[in-house]
Amino acid sequence: MVGTPSAMGEDGAVTSAPQRPDGPTPTPRLIATDLDGTLLRDDKSVSPRTIAALAAAEEAGIEVFFVTGRPARWMDVVSDHVHGHGLAICANGAAVVDLHAGREFVQVRALPRVAALAVVDALRAAAPGTSFAVELTTGINYEPAYPPFFKDPGARVATAEKLLHEDTDEDAAPVLKLLAHHAELAPDEFLALARSAAGEHASITRSSPTSLLEVSGPGVSKASTLALCCAERGISPAEVVAFGDMPNDVEMLSWAGTSYAMGNAHPDVIAAASGSTVANNEDGVALVIERILAERTAQQQA
Repeated sequence: MVGTPSAMGEDGAVTSAPQRPDGPTPTPRLIATDLDGTLLRDDKSVSPRTIAALAAAEEAGIEVFFVTGRPARWMDVVSDHVHGHGLAICANGAAVVDLHAGREFVQVRALPRVAALAVVDALRAAAPGTSFAVELTTGINYEPAYPPFFKDPGARVATAEKLLHEDTDEDAAPVLKLLAHHAELAPDEFLALARSAAGEHASITRSSPTSLLEVSGPGVSKASTLALCCAERGISPAEVVAFGDMPNDVEMLSWAGTSYAMGNAHPDVIAAASGSTVANNEDGVALVIERILAERTAQQQA
C-alpha cells in the first residue's frame, strides 16, 4: 500500500490520510458504507463533514448505499442523508428498504424458520447458555434471558422454539435474522464455534463488540444483496468503493473493487480490505470520498 500525505481535520488537527492500493483510485459509480463504527461516530451521529461528503458524492453522480446490520426501524439516524434512490440494505442483507417511503421493504431475503430452528438446536448443544432473539419484518421478539439493546414494548417474550414455531402459515412475518448471545464466550470464539456447529444451516456473522451473533439465510450477506442491487444498475464490482469495520463487512469488502477498513476495524476486516482509512470518529469515510472527488475534478481539468 502507498501512503498519502496527512489531511487537515475539522478542528485543524493533522490526521492520517487513507492508505490505498497501488495505482490511481478508480472513479466509482457507487459507494457502499456500513454505519455503526464506520460512517457513524461512536455517539451515533453523522458529522457535518460526512454529511457534506455524502451530498457531494451524490451531486457528482455517485450513488451511495448504506449497508448495515441494523433493522429498518433503526435507520432514522441516516434517513435524511439518503439521496436519489432512497434505498438502504438492512439486517446484513436480509432486506432492501426504501427510506423515502417510510422504511418500506422493497426486497426481503428471509431466513427459513426450519433453518433458524436448526441453528437454535445446534447452538443450544454446542454453546449451552446461548439466548436468542428473532428479528422479523414486523419487529423483534426474544427469550427471557436475551439482553436486547432496546426494550421493545411490542416484543413477545418466549423461547426461540416457540417464537419460531408459532407463526408457520403463509401470512407469517418473514424472519430477517436470528440473534444469538452468550454471556461468557469471547466474541470471536463464539463466532467460530457457531460457524462450525451450525454454518451448514445459515450464514453467521457478527457486528457487535460483544458476543452477539447474527444469523441470516444461507448465502445472505451484505455482499450478496449489494451485488444484486448493483447488477440491477449495471454496476460492476470494480466500480464500487466499500467501507466497513466488523466481520459482517468482510464479504462486502472482498467483493468490492476498492475497499477500506476503518482505523478502528477488526483484524479480519483489515485483512480483507484493499486499503485503510482513519477511524470513524475521525471521519474516515468522508476523507476518502473527498479524495475521490478531488481526483475526479483533477482528471476532468487535465
